[in-house]
Amino acid sequence: MKQNMLKSMAVLFTALAMVSCNDDDDVKTQSATITIENVLDSKPLVESGTFKGSNTPPVILPGQSVSFSFSAAKNQYLTFATMYGWSNDLFFAPENPGIKLYNDDGTPITGDVSSQVKLWDNGTRVNQIPSADVMHPGAAEAPAKNIKEVSGTDDYGNTYLPASQLMKLSLVYNGNSTFTLTIMNNSGGTNNETPFSPGVWAISYVAGGNLLLPEPIYSKDKPSANGLTDIAEAGDNAALNAYLTGITGTFTPLSPVLVVVYRGSENPFFRTGEKDRGMGLKELAQQGNADVLAAALKTAAGVKAVYVLKDMSNTVLLPRIDGAAGGKVSQQLTVAHGDRVALATMYGFSNDWFFATSGQDLDATQKGDVSAMIGLYDNGTAVNQYPGAGITQFNLAGTPLDESKVIEAVPSANEFTTLPSASNIIKVTLH
Repeated sequence: MKQNMLKSMAVLFTALAMVSCNDDDDVKTQSATITIENVLDSKPLVESGTFKGSNTPPVILPGQSVSFSFSAAKNQYLTFATMYGWSNDLFFAPENPGIKLYNDDGTPITGDVSSQVKLWDNGTRVNQIPSADVMHPGAAEAPAKNIKEVSGTDDYGNTYLPASQLMKLSLVYNGNSTFTLTIMNNSGGTNNETPFSPGVWAISYVAGGNLLLPEPIYSKDKPSANGLTDIAEAGDNAALNAYLTGITGTFTPLSPVLVVVYRGSENPFFRTGEKDRGMGLKELAQQGNADVLAAALKTAAGVKAVYVLKDMSNTVLLPRIDGAAGGKVSQQLTVAHGDRVALATMYGFSNDWFFATSGQDLDATQKGDVSAMIGLYDNGTAVNQYPGAGITQFNLAGTPLDESKVIEAVPSANEFTTLPSASNIIKVTLH
């Protein structure tokens, strides 16, 4: 009997020891570091495209017009190029940086904007008297000259009406930062009657109040480049369109990053399918201000630590530009088994999109690249516009328009554009 009792006590003590060891493991802390990087290979143009006539070949004849639509924010400009068809190497284009789209007070410009178009000499062919007889390029300019505005007469004494009398530009505002430009060929019956060739158009991103690429199609007083000669000499827009397409895409900074260490089974500040909780996620998603949400979470149940990480040189995390590394921040954490990490940062050039950990968030003790667990979400508190081209986007000097919808994931192929995957924009590493 005594021997059985001793055996039972031994088993009990062993069990207690095991529980004690497990408890010690649960509360034992360790150091970890989280690093967040903007790894986006950014592009300078937010949009670009082509236009052409409905004829065969697809030129715009006198009396005909062509239209195309686009989005733009304040301080962005529209530029385009199309050949003066009955010439050797002349083209129409606005003077850089392009057609102004908003007044200084932010109201959209509409109506006749023809005064902003000019006629340019590409400088690669000897000019001849402009007429229907000029059906092939003249002799090559040797050496090639720089692009120069044609005002009244060219270098060979040929005369031209102002471009605004040959081409009428009409701008319509469609709402929600979208415009339509109509190009009308008004040259019929003039001494400069001519078709217009298929053309290209482009809009540059604005960052820090400056255009990333203020001269995407041509540069005055510099040689023609990137396929513009094909338009100016032959009305062929393929090469220049390929160049512009290659530099059109996504550009966005990431806001200061909110990082939260917590215990629990649910993200402490959002869930898809629910509306914003009013804790400060709206301010983060619309303005990139994480401080409001950080303050609210510091007193939330289960939250162990809250950080707001800022790039010391720029505050925001800039993307990779021309091969230079993007913004990067790190934070040392004190974590234990069972802890989780949640984070959030604004997609800077949006109305209310934010990157955040998804599902059950991150195991705070795991190691390695965990970018696959980051998703892009729409906070549902502001009307969406084309990312990087919205007049009410906070980081483009706008005021977001309120709406009230549930939080949901933003698909890569959304109603505005196709975005890279989240892991090609934001990289998160635990080590």
